[in-house]
Amino acid sequence: MSNRGRRPRVWVRPVVAWIVLILLALTSLGSAFIPLGPFNTALNLVIAGIMVVLLWLFLMDLIGSDALVRLIAAAGLLWISFMFALTFTDYLSRACESPGGGPPAFCVDQKIGRGTF
Repeated sequence: MSNRGRRPRVWVRPVVAWIVLILLALTSLGSAFIPLGPFNTALNLVIAGIMVVLLWLFLMDLIGSDALVRLIAAAGLLWISFMFALTFTDYLSRACESPGGGPPAFCVDQKIGRGTF
């Protein structure tokens, strides 16, 4: 028995995952034009979560991997969420003075003097 007439279907799963990711991105784009109020953010976060799960399972090939590889991927997600949380906490804890002397506002580069080192 030869496999001369049969082509390997290695590309089918990544192409289907890519098409689904494109459709989800278009859904996210379309939801930006629908006035959903506070539910727009929740919908886009759900869509982003589905996209991450698709990337994990199909494009990173975690669906057929060992338990140790899945554990390492989950640990990586946990640590990157710690890093984002710490960075966001640091960003929110810094307040700067507004130029008019009013209440403090959040800013990024208040103390950076342009043109000096």
